[in-house]
Amino acid sequence: MEKKIAIGSDHAGYPLKEELKKYLMAKGYEVKDVGCYSEDSCNYPEFAFKVCQEVLSNSCLGILVCGSGIGMSISANRIKGIRAALCFNEYMAKMSRRHNNANILCLGARVIGSDLAISIVDSFLREEFEGGRHLKRINLIESLGENA
Repeated sequence: MEKKIAIGSDHAGYPLKEELKKYLMAKGYEVKDVGCYSEDSCNYPEFAFKVCQEVLSNSCLGILVCGSGIGMSISANRIKGIRAALCFNEYMAKMSRRHNNANILCLGARVIGSDLAISIVDSFLREEFEGGRHLKRINLIESLGENA
């Protein structure tokens, strides 16, 4: 199990990010918080990019939180090597790791409550990539933009 997590949010996701950060640290994770640091309005792509940088340079997993989770997932998935999964339940989180080798979990703070968010995070962090037939598909995803 990966013990380092990069986490970031925008203003809408800030309260949930703070809850998740405390929860993860209590479970023994090293948490790198890249912001934002208040509920003042901010631009989510900046924090998505910072988490992506941490994930790629430190070989860790990431968590991004905004109001719906959509903006963060779109932003993160623009970065080569990132597979960000927007998850609304534990099954989605589990399968995003097992079959898609997701390295960032995106959550919508205005869509799910903190208890469900914690359960989704646990499912995401508990699982590992199965490889096998799924690796071929991940490699195909990674190569899609190379000849565009």
